[in-house]
Amino acid sequence: MKILLANKFYYRRGGDCVHTLNLEQLLKAHGHEVAVFAMDYPENLETQWSKYFPSEVKFKLGTGMIEALMRPFGTREVQRKFNALLDDFHPDVVHLNNIHSQLSPVIAEMAHERGIKVVWTLHDYKLLCPRYDCLRNGETVCESCFADKHKVLEYKCMKNSKVASFLSYGEAMKWHRERLENCTDAFVCPSQFMRDKMKQGGFATAKLHTLCNFIDVAPCVADDYSQRDDYYCFIGRLSHEKGAKTLIEAANALPQHKLVVIGGGPLEDELKSMAGKHIELAGFKQWSEIKRLVGKARFSVIPSEWYENNPLSVIEAQCLGTPVLGARIGGIPELISEETGMTFESRHTADLKKKIEAMYGRTFNNAKIAVASHKRYNAERYYNEIITVYKM
Repeated sequence: MKILLANKFYYRRGGDCVHTLNLEQLLKAHGHEVAVFAMDYPENLETQWSKYFPSEVKFKLGTGMIEALMRPFGTREVQRKFNALLDDFHPDVVHLNNIHSQLSPVIAEMAHERGIKVVWTLHDYKLLCPRYDCLRNGETVCESCFADKHKVLEYKCMKNSKVASFLSYGEAMKWHRERLENCTDAFVCPSQFMRDKMKQGGFATAKLHTLCNFIDVAPCVADDYSQRDDYYCFIGRLSHEKGAKTLIEAANALPQHKLVVIGGGPLEDELKSMAGKHIELAGFKQWSEIKRLVGKARFSVIPSEWYENNPLSVIEAQCLGTPVLGARIGGIPELISEETGMTFESRHTADLKKKIEAMYGRTFNNAKIAVASHKRYNAERYYNEIITVYKM
């Protein structure tokens, strides 16, 4: 089978990019021919397909601003280069990932018009929310745009800017539900929560398929999962929607327990200034260090305050045999059971503090968590299910 994967970036930038790259390798390992389509970007990995990539656009004042503003609506360059790739590669399936803004859904229509099957994995809520994250002005959980996209203008959700919000509104109105649904054969929802929200937004149930993401479990294998040090950890972006500040507030009230925070972001300096001496902000780390820190922790905390879809931070921790204390929001609770951790009320500092103490009082079978997680999240399980979607 010949499969064309599309994602706005082609390097390990975020969860959508990691998934796309892992899927490319998985499909190739099973003998499929795979091409990729992305925006030209300095950090992209080398690939024979880069000659088809449309030029980089920057959404700020300066040269190329017009192209950047028009790109979400489907520019001539994107259409010309995607057509050339379709002509040369002749895919059986076009599998879209995160394509809005830098590529645009025009490529879904182009593939559909040629009779090519279109599958779309949803990594965020862009098809429902012009902001993509269901956060009003980046702070309050909001679903108003599910039914009325005009709300993005009323609340100025994009950077608190009328202009930016107007552009997002225009994009949402052009790529409305009926249009996207008509050119997409299957929407892959990595969580049941995502599927439920898509159904709530009016998308046809028959086109919605729940399929949890996968990882390469091999790097998570350890000789002894039971060896734990006396600390708990957080891994992720230090930003409001990830709940980093709420976690620090709760941790400050528990000086007897060490917290290791892995990652960087816009709140890093603020969190350093408010964190007690028992809290270590370790900064950004590569996988080898992440594996050591998360793999030795008593448990990991995922304190998100937005509709997390299918967070790799939960999956990777569990594959390392590390229990997870996760916020009850988005797709997080679907990944956590009584045997693998606990949940708490999102944005609720007191409940988080209480559950951190409760986690220290629990005994977990770390090896059992790892074995079950390797089975649940392994690549072969995903491959068998995604191939079924391709062949439907």
